[in-house]
Amino acid sequence: MLQANEIQQRYSHLQQTIGEAEQACRASQDTPPEMRDCIERIAREVKQARDVMQSNDEARIVQCVDSLEDMGDEAKRISRSSKQVPAHLEAVVTRVHAELSDFKHKLH
Repeated sequence: MLQANEIQQRYSHLQQTIGEAEQACRASQDTPPEMRDCIERIAREVKQARDVMQSNDEARIVQCVDSLEDMGDEAKRISRSSKQVPAHLEAVVTRVHAELSDFKHKLH
C-alpha cells in the first residue's frame, strides 16, 4: 500500500490530468458526446473521491481507484473506437488511463 502522502500526491495529479481532459472536451467541437459524458463522469467521481483518498481506509481507497480505473478503461475504449476524437483529446485520455492504471497497480 502506498503511504498517505503518496496517495495524496497521486490523487492531486490525477485531478489535474482529468481537469485537462475536461478542458479538451469543452474546447473541441468534434468531441463525441459519449466521450464528453464519460470524462464528465470521471471528473464527478474524482471530486467525490476526496474524502475516501484522505481516509486511512485502505479497502475504500482501493475500491475507489478500481472504480475510477474502470471508467478510464471506458474512456480509452471510446477514444479508440471513435474516429471523431481529436488527437489532443486522445492523448490526454491516454494519460488519464495510464495514471489510473498505474495508481491501481501501486495499490494492489
